Parts: sequence; structure tokens; C-alpha cells
Amino acid sequence: MLEKGAFMSGNKLLDLSFEFAVAIVHLVDSVTAPKSSYMINQLARAGTSVGANIHEAQYAQSKKDFVAKLEIALKESNETSYWLKLMYETKRIDLTTYRYTEKLCGNIRRLLIASCKTAKGNLQ
Repeated sequence: MLEKGAFMSGNKLLDLSFEFAVAIVHLVDSVTAPKSSYMINQLARAGTSVGANIHEAQYAQSKKDFVAKLEIALKESNETSYWLKLMYETKRIDLTTYRYTEKLCGNIRRLLIASCKTAKGNLQ
């Protein structure tokens, strides 16, 4: 078994988004509430898409493509926050789980906003 951080890249946004994806996978796997599959599926898609788009942006074909991928990740993080809140409010996840995952999501969102602003400024 690898210790935590064994795959850390040194890029804070990449690292946080991967940690977030792992948290989302664990959360999704732990939900046992009946009739939750539609929310679980949406949360799993949006939550893991954040990191996938950030990772994909590292190999963008242009600066414009890089910004576009980060903006998609930002939209997915906003959607993930919605599903997290809905799952908490409908008692599918507990407060501790909600706070942890929402805090990670918020941190990623702030980094994405700053990165998008910087990257867009570099386009001009």
C-alpha cells in the first residue's frame, strides 16, 4: 500500500483535485440510502470530472484550450457543490462528510478562478 501523497505532483491544483476525486469516490461508495442512485451518479460524474479536466488542461493544445479546460473544471466544481448540498440536506451524507468535501471543492474553485484570471490575462 502506498502512503498518502505518493502520487503528489507538486502542482497544488492537480494535487487537490486528485484528493477531491478520491474523496468523492469514497463518499459515493459509502452512500447506502435507498433511491439515491440518480444523485450518486451525478455527484460521481461532476466530482471526478473536476480533476480530470484540470489534468487534461496540463496537456492543452493552446493557451485558449488550457483556459477552456479550466473553465469546464470550474463549472463541474459548481455542479458538485450543488449535489453535495442536496445530498446533505436530504440526509444522504452527514455534516462531517459534507463539510470536508465542500471545503475541498471550495478550495479548488478558488484556485480555478485565480488560474482562469491569470491565464486569460496571459492570452492578451
